[in-house]
Amino acid sequence: MDTVLQLVQQIIIMFILAGIGFLLFKGGKISQEGSKAIGNMLIYVSLPSVIIRGFLVERTAENVRGLLVSAVLAALSLAVCFVLSRIFFRKDSMAAFASSFANPGFFGIPLIMGLLGDGAVFYVAAFIGFINITQFTYGKVLMTGDRKSMSAKQVLTAPFVFALAIGLILFFTQLQLPAIILKGMEFTAGINTPLAMFSVGIYLAQTDLASMFRKKILYLISLSRMIIIPLIFVLMLKFVPNTWYDIKLAVLIASACPVGSNIAVYAQLYDEDYRYAVETVVVSTLLSIICVPFVVYIAEHFW
Repeated sequence: MDTVLQLVQQIIIMFILAGIGFLLFKGGKISQEGSKAIGNMLIYVSLPSVIIRGFLVERTAENVRGLLVSAVLAALSLAVCFVLSRIFFRKDSMAAFASSFANPGFFGIPLIMGLLGDGAVFYVAAFIGFINITQFTYGKVLMTGDRKSMSAKQVLTAPFVFALAIGLILFFTQLQLPAIILKGMEFTAGINTPLAMFSVGIYLAQTDLASMFRKKILYLISLSRMIIIPLIFVLMLKFVPNTWYDIKLAVLIASACPVGSNIAVYAQLYDEDYRYAVETVVVSTLLSIICVPFVVYIAEHFW
């Protein structure tokens, strides 16, 4: 129960930050171009710093096993997401994309760090890497319907994948970074949560709330993304020993996060319905204050 209360408190704090982003955009203090700049800072600076810092742990046999376990669980979670999302939204590729891809980087990491400490980022690094690779491949095909749109170069040069590779090198070689670089990385990683939630608030400020809340499909996407799929994963994780409890909880939270904001980026990039994409992010994020703690509560009592 304490874990659930901590989770709720953390989500409330994140929504306060989203409210600041909302007010700044509505007040004309942040423009559309400013919003894109925030997104670039998140993608190219802040979140890569968070991922790399997560790998700056001692290379012990236990940590190596933990990394392998978390990678397997992440792959399993994504497989469940992809299969069920295609079943639920066979005729709606945008909904299938939204249901498939969570937001563990911008939304999940702050929750996981708040509950389990900074070191727990290590357990979801593989999840974030897998999500970004599959968004560049499966997700792109899903949204465009064009299998030729995949690019190996784009995958390999994606900032999150690059950060994951650096993190793995640092972890396995145990190379020590200079103190000044570590301090700089600490600062850039520290702005991840505020910037991410400012972005959510800016998305919210651009939506027609009255129209958005009347769309049943948005609730169905949120139900799939944050309740049905995570609860099936809770059942599957029952068979993973509780000696890996923190890893189970970290990966579960990552898999139960609201719709990833990258859906809006892809919608703009491929001239799809940007407003619909943003609405899936906003509604699922708003509902996350109920859904994510509920899933964690069930997991705590079931495991």
